[in-house]
Amino acid sequence: MDVLDLTRLQFAVVTIYHYLFVPLSISLSAVAAGLHLAWLRTDSRKYLDLTKFVGKLLIVTFAVGVVTGLVQEFQFGLGWSAFAKFYGDVFGPTLAVEGMLAFFLEATFLAVWYFGWGRLPRKLHAATIVVVAVGTLLSAYIILAANSFMQNPVGYELDATTGRAHLTSFSALMTNEVVLAAFPHTMAGAAMAGGGLLLALGVWRLTADRGFRPLARLGAWLTLVGGALTALTGDHLGKVMTAVQPMKMAAAEALYSTTTGAPFSVLAVGKLGHDKPFLTVEIPRLLSFLGTGSFDGTVQGIDDLQAQYVAQYGPGSYVPMIPVAFWTFRLMMGAGIAGMILAAYYLWASAEKKSRLPLLPAVLQRGAGVPGWAKRILLLSPLLPAAANTFGWIFTETARQPWLAFGISKVSDGISPGLTSAEVIASLAGFTAVYGLLALAWFKLVVHLSTKPLSPEISDKSPVPEPAPAY
Repeated sequence: MDVLDLTRLQFAVVTIYHYLFVPLSISLSAVAAGLHLAWLRTDSRKYLDLTKFVGKLLIVTFAVGVVTGLVQEFQFGLGWSAFAKFYGDVFGPTLAVEGMLAFFLEATFLAVWYFGWGRLPRKLHAATIVVVAVGTLLSAYIILAANSFMQNPVGYELDATTGRAHLTSFSALMTNEVVLAAFPHTMAGAAMAGGGLLLALGVWRLTADRGFRPLARLGAWLTLVGGALTALTGDHLGKVMTAVQPMKMAAAEALYSTTTGAPFSVLAVGKLGHDKPFLTVEIPRLLSFLGTGSFDGTVQGIDDLQAQYVAQYGPGSYVPMIPVAFWTFRLMMGAGIAGMILAAYYLWASAEKKSRLPLLPAVLQRGAGVPGWAKRILLLSPLLPAAANTFGWIFTETARQPWLAFGISKVSDGISPGLTSAEVIASLAGFTAVYGLLALAWFKLVVHLSTKPLSPEISDKSPVPEPAPAY
């Protein structure tokens, strides 16, 4: 691997690891806010206990996310200074707004909420965690807007003297059609990620503490509904991506020839190339619908797009890594669907009301209970949304290659000058070691928090005052 490939690998490792915690922070902040408002309205002890538990998970996850985000920024400056110099006037205002407004909004009000139990008026205290949830959404939107510029550059001009890109319209950057489609899709995926974690923790602790049952069912609902919304929003995002980056959709199907009524391959066995693999399982005309909204729509092929880009941008290869794009697209969907199936099964099996269909096998009976083998499988539920999110981002970024910012500059133009392979390998090893320690610390803290009982034995029927917890 040369310096460019090593730097790309380093950025992939750093970014993917950081993004494991981002959707968890987004969803856990929303869940904590919702539970706190539910407790404020009902005075139910279970909502109070669940609010504090989810809040502690949020704080641990938020802290690890901050550290991994700082490493990501350091890596960006280390490996991609040429890109930062060229597009700094575009990304600078965006990241400044995210850092000074959204991030500090989250961090400040999260601290106020955590230390405000018993010290702030109840409604004001609940408002602080709502601000945290809003701050995470705002932060996510701004970062996605910056990423969407790389997918579909808008609101900029190139300086004829310096060659630097300058931002001409902040509103155009914030209303990029890509970010408008990517934001709801990303938030739905975040709901799945948080739901998977809560489902696994609830199932794991349910035998020892019945108070975890509402948490498990809440996690299952988040996973199921988030998965459905991810599919719906992903359909719209796919059509937007086809319009602005037609090569990406062609690479997702390894479609080399322009086709009307193009099929979608659920599975392919064999080499992906101009000739179809010797074994494929296809859904007729589905790719055309995914890309254009019509089953009879025309999807441009890789060969035609390559010729078009050569004429438009000059000689070179504009074809991404086809096997990576093809399989990450399917693994993304497969992991998401598997997570939804697990969540739906748990909701069915754990329902309190018994089914009145005695002819069904016990495993299919509504309210029949979750057997031990199924509980062990359900403990893996956080991995499926995490895998779906990861494969989705790998597809999004690699299928844009060789472009760093589509149609403007290539990946090879953005690498830091003078960077050596030894420097990249040494920093990658250091980042990996730091991330390994952070992963271990996060896992141990989550397990430690989950092994504690949610609350002492207090009746759930009578209102209780808001106590100040012992830290």
